[in-house]
Amino acid sequence: MKKLLFIIIPFFIFSCTKENKEPTFLIGDWKRTNEKEGSQTFETWNTNLKGLGYTLKEKDTTFKEILSIITIKDTLFLKVEGVNEKPTLFKFTEQTNFSFVAENKKNEFPKKIKYYLDNKQLKAIVSNDDFKIEFVFDKEMINP
Repeated sequence: MKKLLFIIIPFFIFSCTKENKEPTFLIGDWKRTNEKEGSQTFETWNTNLKGLGYTLKEKDTTFKEILSIITIKDTLFLKVEGVNEKPTLFKFTEQTNFSFVAENKKNEFPKKIKYYLDNKQLKAIVSNDDFKIEFVFDKEMINP
């Protein structure tokens, strides 16, 4: 009986351990559909979960950020570079197969970033306690 417990207990411990699942629903080329007139915003995520977000006004780049999903000590983070002087990390606080919330309460704006898939659209909300911006993206079809 004791031998059986030594086998069963570790099995339950490891099967109940929360596994960080990478948000692969981000992968692809996305174009924002709710952009201000005269601008176009895009996000591109590769299979390594490294992304690029940028906004064009005519042919000029008016905004650019480098995005990546990284793991630090078994915890997922959204890393944003190119906006602030140093990279900003947002810790995953909620996650499903098709969504995640990442937070950094010390950052002025945003403090919270939510990405989710909704009817084949990628949606994102960046917010703090007083303000939020909503992004709606359609997947771009690239011809081979």
